[in-house]
Amino acid sequence: MTAAPVTRLLSGLPDRLPGLRALYEDLHAHPELSFQEFRTAGVVAGRLREQGWEVTEGVGGTGVVGVLANGEGPVLLLRADMDGLPVEERTGLPYASRETAVDGDGNTVPVMHACGHDMHVTCLLGTTAQLAAAREQWRGTVVAVFQPAEEIGGAPAMIEDGFLERFPRADVCLGQHVSPAPLGLVGTRPGTVMAASDSLRVRLFGRGGHGSMPENTVDPIVMAAAVVMRLQTVVSREVGAAQTAVVTVGSLHAGTKENIIPDTADLRINIRSTKPAVRDRVLAAVERIVRAEAAASGAPKEPEITGFSSFPVTVNDAEATGTVLSAIAEVLGGERVFTLPEPLTGSEDFGVFGTALGVPSVFWHFGGADPDLFREVDPETLLTDGLPDTIPANHSPYFAPVPEPAIHTGVTALLAAAAHWLCAEGDRARDREEK
Repeated sequence: MTAAPVTRLLSGLPDRLPGLRALYEDLHAHPELSFQEFRTAGVVAGRLREQGWEVTEGVGGTGVVGVLANGEGPVLLLRADMDGLPVEERTGLPYASRETAVDGDGNTVPVMHACGHDMHVTCLLGTTAQLAAAREQWRGTVVAVFQPAEEIGGAPAMIEDGFLERFPRADVCLGQHVSPAPLGLVGTRPGTVMAASDSLRVRLFGRGGHGSMPENTVDPIVMAAAVVMRLQTVVSREVGAAQTAVVTVGSLHAGTKENIIPDTADLRINIRSTKPAVRDRVLAAVERIVRAEAAASGAPKEPEITGFSSFPVTVNDAEATGTVLSAIAEVLGGERVFTLPEPLTGSEDFGVFGTALGVPSVFWHFGGADPDLFREVDPETLLTDGLPDTIPANHSPYFAPVPEPAIHTGVTALLAAAAHWLCAEGDRARDREEK
């Protein structure tokens, strides 16, 4: 495929960009927590209907699915996620979020688009607008999926809500994610591209009492501190140097007053891995350590360990990935497209769609960070050394993709990838009509 079919799909995009930027800023200023994306879903559904898509709302809770059938041809699934995070924004942007919401535990928390899902929604809506405006250039069916709750695993909820039976079955699934890499760069890899993720809730039980008489208590805070410190040895001492794993204690809550030793301490632990054997080993080690530290402290009750979120490894189909990288390189230039040397330790539930459908899927990342932040960095070292610690990454309160040209890159990448399947069929259809 040459770049010509993609060029036809991209026609008119520059005129659309100001409106897309305004959309992005609006979404950024109004983030919503997982499964609470009611406003966002309404914006998405309204835009899709205006473009001429068949729209279904409330899929898997707050998900939106648009279908555009345009003659015989392949069925393509394009996906964006919609939810924000319980993070207080500190970017200082004029369109920074000031929103709060009540989380699943009943706590009022700040909300921010700290992972770029507002960018993903904007880019997919830009893509759907271009496809709807250029129907004569392609053939097939596009299923545009606006997924809720990616941060806690919303894709399975859509599947469980009859997604496979309710919508055309895709031949390939495509998705993307904005990253803190320099603007204009696009990268992915065949095979495993993102890690699996497992999240655990742990409740440690002690025996509370007065802070002046700790000898009459079993202090769950000391117990929790011992657990946190001992968990740091799992990766350093139980996982091979050539293997990948991450163990993070992201939340620890105990007590209400400085002179009261509480009865319990609650931890939330996240585990990342890229191979099933490593995952099993780390999960077993975490449980062993939690129970052993409780026993060593003389806990009056066994700890409670409950899994509450799990993401599979994200795996890119090798052949389809090569196709997508080539297609994007033909439009953006080969110097802007690269292959990741190793899987990323972040996680995604996008792969759930391809697995459920039994079809190839490809997931890639595109840069959203100001290149000026990388002036002192050799671009070649980014693949081997990672990002400088001065660059705000996803989930940071300072994470803020530069809207332009990030939006242009995201729309272009999606259209370039989609064009390989849709425009090739469109060319064949025009040939048949001419004959």
